[in-house]
Amino acid sequence: MNQEIVVLIVDDDPDVLFATSRIIKSGGYTVLNASTGEECMGMVRKHRPDLILLDVLLPDTEGLILCRTIKADSNLNRPFIVLLSGIKTESDDQADGLESGADGYIARPISNRELLARVNAMVRIMAAERERDDLILELQNTLAQVKKLSGLLPICSFCKKIRDDRGYWNRVDEYIRDHSDARLSHSICPDCAEEHYPDLCE
Repeated sequence: MNQEIVVLIVDDDPDVLFATSRIIKSGGYTVLNASTGEECMGMVRKHRPDLILLDVLLPDTEGLILCRTIKADSNLNRPFIVLLSGIKTESDDQADGLESGADGYIARPISNRELLARVNAMVRIMAAERERDDLILELQNTLAQVKKLSGLLPICSFCKKIRDDRGYWNRVDEYIRDHSDARLSHSICPDCAEEHYPDLCE
């Protein structure tokens, strides 16, 4: 399942980039690499990674600026971003990173095991949020179906059939069955019982 998750690692140090890639690949993830901000943006636009491990200091820009840019662009699918740094590790540095929109901040050095554990934790959060978004979409679609019954419905004054969106006339019970989850059972009201079965009402 992890192979379905694409992780983009951005670092200008080739040794750190290689080592980090090896660690993340060991978790079964698909890994992409970039060493500059420009390369990072190209990868993000082309491959739409799920998670970005982003170095705070890059040769052509800062990770915080890239983070804000990516998070602000709704066309980029707003991936999860974790900032990493072995230099800017103070509490204020981490606060600045999180306030820029990052979903996490990792101060180096960090053990291989902890780095992979943090990535796994972030992926679990991503999966939970995606499941939540899917449920919201399902609820919105359900509400849209329910709202079909709350608008103006053309109904025949004589036979009480309802005209649907395609212009066909349907029995009321059929229309309700097709446009909601309600199930109808047939009965008879007291007025109709008295009119049609007067002997039973005596």
